[in-house]
Amino acid sequence: METRVPVDFVEVISENFMVPGGRPRDILRRVRQDYPVALHGVSMSVGSADGLRLDYLLRLKALIAEIEPFILSDHLCWTRHGAHNSHDLLPLPYTREALDVVCANVGKAQDVLGREMLIENPSSYIAFADNDMGEWDFLAELTRRTGCGLLLDVNNIHVSATNHGFSSADYLAGIPFASVDQIHLAGHTQGQHCLIDTHDRPVPDPVWALLRDALARAPRAAVMIERDDAIPPLPELLAELALARDIASQVVASCA
Repeated sequence: METRVPVDFVEVISENFMVPGGRPRDILRRVRQDYPVALHGVSMSVGSADGLRLDYLLRLKALIAEIEPFILSDHLCWTRHGAHNSHDLLPLPYTREALDVVCANVGKAQDVLGREMLIENPSSYIAFADNDMGEWDFLAELTRRTGCGLLLDVNNIHVSATNHGFSSADYLAGIPFASVDQIHLAGHTQGQHCLIDTHDRPVPDPVWALLRDALARAPRAAVMIERDDAIPPLPELLAELALARDIASQVVASCA
């Protein structure tokens, strides 16, 4: 807040600011004076079978009107049923029935909010036995039917691919990169039986490699590093950001 920081934009969790006043909203207004802002949601629950909550959408719409974000996103997951909120990004079965639900919810959200949303691929630790398509096929069909864009989290791809035994290269091959407007980077933790998407470590080498492959297909995507815990001093984060910029520059130069 006291000095200009060499970042291109700032991303915040939408729900932390979806109130009409208070100190957090004031800080966000002040940040917005100096930087573009991306609003990233964690509770829209586009996978909820009972639909979206209109009060949630209207509070988000008010925040959008004030902050004018250049990106608006949420996750391919469900978090809520009725009045019960899990406060976690729960996985979906990748079935035609679930696809119909998600498409209807994303379509309603875009209609109420009056703008395109980006939907982020999740990290997951279980898979459903009745899946009849891959996650990448589900996302591709979602973009085709709703016109939404994609926020491609390459750390989530690595985590899920490791946990479920599929190929990250196959995943990228199935993604409609014309719809990818943003890319997330993060670190993860090795759990007892699987990788856990913790956002508390530096970006590891396999994720940097996926960034390079993704940017070769979507060179204009906005790239952001997520760090939610064990946050190091700002210079260390900026050094990671510089590496992301170097990779982006190399990819763009090779495509020229």
